[in-house]
Amino acid sequence: MPTSVTSIPAAPSALAREHFAAEFTFETDCWDVHDALDKGPDFVLLDVRGPAQFAAGHVPGAINLPHGKIVRSKMEQYPADTLFVTYCAGPHCNGAARGALRLAELGRPVKIMAGGITGWVDEGFELAKVDGL
Repeated sequence: MPTSVTSIPAAPSALAREHFAAEFTFETDCWDVHDALDKGPDFVLLDVRGPAQFAAGHVPGAINLPHGKIVRSKMEQYPADTLFVTYCAGPHCNGAARGALRLAELGRPVKIMAGGITGWVDEGFELAKVDGL
């Protein structure tokens, strides 16, 4: 008797490979972002949460730009081929996807940092805080 896991067969290997390989073009993870930040990042990390959440704790080196404020005029300071990586609170939040969508609509290369702040903390990485908080 099949379970809810096996009642729908897995995709053929070739299709599964294509699907999972494509995921890496859309997202990265906290470990890889941390490693890249240590080496000198070749991307801009955007914390797309509000200023209060950013001040309370954010990934060191991130720039706070709430997803609703991602507009062409603010992005013009970056070369057109700049890769942006967005993150928000975590898997329960779609702010990173909202920010990524806005960047993609502006023709900018973008990925999401899967896990957001929750994933960052789960990996044991420290958060930076804005002075005075």
